[in-house]
Amino acid sequence: MTPGGTRSAATAVLAPALAVVAGLGLAASGGAFTRPDAETTISAAALTNRQLAGQRLVCAFDGTSAPAGLKKMISRGELAGVILFSQNVSSRSQVRRLARSLQAVKRPPGLHPPVLVMTDQEGGLVKRFSGPPAYSAAQMGTMGAALAKSQGTATAKSLTGVGVNVDLAPVLDVGRPGGFIRAQDRSFSGKPRRVADVGVAFARGLQNHGVAATAKHFPGLGAATGNTDLRATAIRLSKKTIRGVDEVPFRAFGDAGGGLVMLDSAGYPAFGSGKRPAVLTKAIATGELRGRLGFRGVTVTDALETPAALSVAGPVATGVLAVKSGADLLLYSRGCGTAVRVAEALRRKLAAHELDRGHFEASVDRVIELRRGLR
Repeated sequence: MTPGGTRSAATAVLAPALAVVAGLGLAASGGAFTRPDAETTISAAALTNRQLAGQRLVCAFDGTSAPAGLKKMISRGELAGVILFSQNVSSRSQVRRLARSLQAVKRPPGLHPPVLVMTDQEGGLVKRFSGPPAYSAAQMGTMGAALAKSQGTATAKSLTGVGVNVDLAPVLDVGRPGGFIRAQDRSFSGKPRRVADVGVAFARGLQNHGVAATAKHFPGLGAATGNTDLRATAIRLSKKTIRGVDEVPFRAFGDAGGGLVMLDSAGYPAFGSGKRPAVLTKAIATGELRGRLGFRGVTVTDALETPAALSVAGPVATGVLAVKSGADLLLYSRGCGTAVRVAEALRRKLAAHELDRGHFEASVDRVIELRRGLR
């Protein structure tokens, strides 16, 4: 996401997301994140094709209250979550009411884990709410892991206070001279181990206090000289460099039990994609992240309406390609219109056996298990 806020691994090797995120504490704190009145959660195999497709979607909306159509999608089990931008925020009390209204929507039996309520609260230039973090990633990188963890804790307490349960942070891109991420002070450091240590500390602060952390932007945007939300970009680094530098913080995040990883929209010729976005490249989204690094949590796309994301195909085909490449959640930052069309395409392809049902259900199970650990 930009500062301005524009809007399978085989089933046998997949562990429940609650076990995965326990390493960073999401399921900890004496059961604080277990809903005492929660019913037994359904498995993906019991969902209709329409519900399976909907559980892959996150979308934005205009205004400070949730539209009736969006609530209807939630009530039918056809939406996993929402993303909030500054346009959705007038006060903390208003956001709290908004989040409560989303969680209060009656849903089908077994689909009552909390709705994902996401926002970008990195610190520095990228913040949708006032309050913590009080520092940019670059500043936290200079001050160290202990400070970063305390900022993650403060951020989590602020976000849970208004009903937000997923932070699209930390940025784990390794900053490079001339890179736009570094120019915006959004990278913790130009040294991969420093990024890993400080970024995971921030994530730990978030997840120890009820907010799922999201590492972005895989496999690493540190070398991108332009904003990939605005145009297609190819990062021409060798596979050795990407693996030995840019992927290092993401491995640390996954090993520590990080909840989500965001797939980016740059192209990586070293992986045979040319300018084809990473989010649409199975060798990256599945092969590198799940196969090589062993990440077992939830993957989420960067916004799928951007020129970079749409550089290969139209809006609906792009969503289908992201699913085929291995993305669990498809993020739509300009409303639910495209998301609804993509869901219908996914439903039809499931019915026609044009998508691998086992992989599809494994993705949905990861999303449901993540949601079960939230509140």
